Amino acid sequence: MQEINFFKNKSILVTGGTGSIGSVIVKELLKHDPHVVRVLDNNETALFNLYHDLRSEKIRPLVGDVRDKERIKRAMEEIDIVFHAAALKHVPLCEYNPFDAVKTNIIGTQNIMDAALDQGVEKVILISTDKAANPTNVMGATKLLAERLTVSMNNYRGSRNTVFSCVRFGNVMNTRGSVIPLFKNQIIQGGPVTVTDPNMTRFMMTIPKAVNLVLKATEIAAAGEIFILKMPVVKIGDLAEVMVEELALKYGHRPENIEIKNIGKRPGEKLYEELVTEYEAEYAYENEEMFVIVPVKFSEICNLEVLLPNNFKKTNRKLYSSSYKDSYLLKKEEIKELLHLFSEV
Repeated sequence: MQEINFFKNKSILVTGGTGSIGSVIVKELLKHDPHVVRVLDNNETALFNLYHDLRSEKIRPLVGDVRDKERIKRAMEEIDIVFHAAALKHVPLCEYNPFDAVKTNIIGTQNIMDAALDQGVEKVILISTDKAANPTNVMGATKLLAERLTVSMNNYRGSRNTVFSCVRFGNVMNTRGSVIPLFKNQIIQGGPVTVTDPNMTRFMMTIPKAVNLVLKATEIAAAGEIFILKMPVVKIGDLAEVMVEELALKYGHRPENIEIKNIGKRPGEKLYEELVTEYEAEYAYENEEMFVIVPVKFSEICNLEVLLPNNFKKTNRKLYSSSYKDSYLLKKEEIKELLHLFSEV
């Protein structure tokens, strides 16, 4: 992680703070000597475990749900920075439970934004997903609206100085419910390993890189930007084959005896994900690590050199998707290295 003092002595709230991303955000924040980190989650057991694992006097575990506006107001008192990571994130479950996805991902986000504005919070960072770009499923659509609510909250500020911005991720490796632990468990059982479509591609990033982006974006955020990490692309069929080769013998199976079974796309799934839409690309800037989508009104009337560090340049890309021609597709050996370096495989 980069050495910064931005979070020193700050009071910080992390919603969804026991999740795969939220919990690592909490752990990294503790390294920056904050005044306090409030961790809000509706999972009491996970809160208890995180609190006792970290054993920090700066942690305040709060049992609560972002759907509960009054609870959010109380949790937000005297807070400087908010990381909003609470969400329903599983595509099939959101397809079958759309109203609950709306309540958490949209209404919950509105509750966070309203409370932050009322409390005069310094910065609010929404954790979003690449599925919000041209969404084809309920989860992506709710996260897109959560992004629009977040960015548009800057229009409600009036004389307040609260900054509302977003960070958009691809697939984060080895998080709960993601494809890597799914494949691993199937290999342990002797197969089959179920692949929706072997040619399906996904942006992949590691948890440390994801959290590093969140912290950097928080420091830079000034005007409702959407920050997007540049990520390599993995073909799901290649990932399954590499994991079988790497793990089968470890768990007492011969690789050739483990079937890789194609089961077809799940409801709402794309073959290729996108990070930036064609419209957004008109207002996109980039450096070596990330893209930044600058709000339209700021790109037209403000001096962008004031808003962005000087290493950001206007992007010439018209589209950034996980199709082969537009992105860097990892070879099998590179997938193997990535698994060894950054996962628990």
